[in-house]
Amino acid sequence: MKFTVEQTEPAIIVINGDVLGGADAMEFTSGVGELVRGGARRVVVDLNAVELMNSSGLGMLVGAAKTVRGAGGEFCVVGANQKILSLFKMTRLDAVFRTFATREDALA
Repeated sequence: MKFTVEQTEPAIIVINGDVLGGADAMEFTSGVGELVRGGARRVVVDLNAVELMNSSGLGMLVGAAKTVRGAGGEFCVVGANQKILSLFKMTRLDAVFRTFATREDALA
């Protein structure tokens, strides 16, 4: 998994590759913390280029959402495929963070 920050407010983070935890997840969590400390209050995570996510990846997103919300911000996910959306629903994470089909929908 790799990620890039395309803009900082609202923050748009694009993830490329499978989200399986590990060192990349720790780097992602740290990056979200830096964005929040830098003033970001809206964080949009783009999953269009993600095919697979495991429980560590889910935990990474939950941790990021807690960081953003702890600072009074909003966190959402865009572009998740049907498999990942089903995983969110099965784990009830669809109640933890909002999901949108596109960035435009999330930013509206």
